Amino acid sequence: MVQKVNSRTTGQYDILCYMSGKQPKICIVHDWLTNKGGAERVVAAFAEAFPGAPIYTSTYDPVSTDWFKDLDVRTTWLQKLPRPLRKLHKLFPTLRVKAFRALDLSEFDIILSSSSAEAKQVRKTREDQVHICYCHTPVRYYWSHYQEYKKNPSFGKLDPFVRLVIPLMVPRQRKLDYRAAQDVDVFIANSTEVKDRIKKYYHRDSIVLNPPVDTDRFAPYALGKNRGGLVAIGRQTPYKRFDLAIKAANQLGADLDVYGRGPEHNKLVALAGPTVKFYTGASDQEVAEAFGHASAFVFPTEEDFGIVQVEALAAGCPVVAYDKGGALDIVEDGKTGVLFDEQTVDSLVGAIERTGTIKWQPATLNRRARRFDKSLFITKIRKIVADSSKP
Repeated sequence: MVQKVNSRTTGQYDILCYMSGKQPKICIVHDWLTNKGGAERVVAAFAEAFPGAPIYTSTYDPVSTDWFKDLDVRTTWLQKLPRPLRKLHKLFPTLRVKAFRALDLSEFDIILSSSSAEAKQVRKTREDQVHICYCHTPVRYYWSHYQEYKKNPSFGKLDPFVRLVIPLMVPRQRKLDYRAAQDVDVFIANSTEVKDRIKKYYHRDSIVLNPPVDTDRFAPYALGKNRGGLVAIGRQTPYKRFDLAIKAANQLGADLDVYGRGPEHNKLVALAGPTVKFYTGASDQEVAEAFGHASAFVFPTEEDFGIVQVEALAAGCPVVAYDKGGALDIVEDGKTGVLFDEQTVDSLVGAIERTGTIKWQPATLNRRARRFDKSLFITKIRKIVADSSKP
């Protein structure tokens, strides 16, 4: 059963003339809407591209994801679980598979899913239905990062239990995930790295469409002068490697402002020297201002894409990034930032020192960031949907 959480009048979908006069009924499907991040920005852009398309998701928290408060969000039966259990929804991938497969989407011509987990499990019930999956990555804890998640599940006190369960659960979940991927008609990868993963794990081809970024929001901060110090931003989990940024700042005696929280927070605070400061609960504006004041943004992790790198560039801040994953789609070494090739303190220190030898032009960095602007994303996703819906 689908629970309708929030609604507005939908009527006929305004998919514009690019659909050659045809107005297919479209729905959007996303893993969960319980926090605001890069994947949720993609969903918000989908909703802007296809006005009135309902959004289906496993669980929804309208307080923490207020971007969707005026949209038609419909949840699965998992929304009926007691609130404490809903907060632990990431522990129940097997239930999410069942919940998504139980959705009745037969009225829609096009299913547009946004998935790094189980949203792609939705079923087509008509031969003429088209399922387009925007894949943020094949499920990390089943495929590309299984060993890493097994060591550090990042569930805090529940980690010992999760470590025991993962080897028992994952083999079957991999099979279900692979099978669902074979039923997708069109795969869209959010980066070249993810395109390679889709080919490796799902044996499917895909189109690369990088995630949308609201570059206009950061443009005013590209005018900032008197830049100094380093900044690191994100959820503080082991694979993000904030420890490298902190150790590099300690070694250099450089100012480093660290924004965010996460299960590694206390460990990182204990690791930090006197030049490292922490900021939790910062607003979007405060983060943008941090980019506008910093001499460089330090990004020592391997990400599927890494929208925050584009945000830094849009604010005129060069990026020091590990040269793996999505960073290779974003950072041009010596032009928009500096890449380092080993996740070691010495390698990162060398890259930070090199950053200081280059005369960066904030306006140029902002201009380079605009190739990821949300308006371009919307134009491209509309074209992909239009092309996929043609007989």
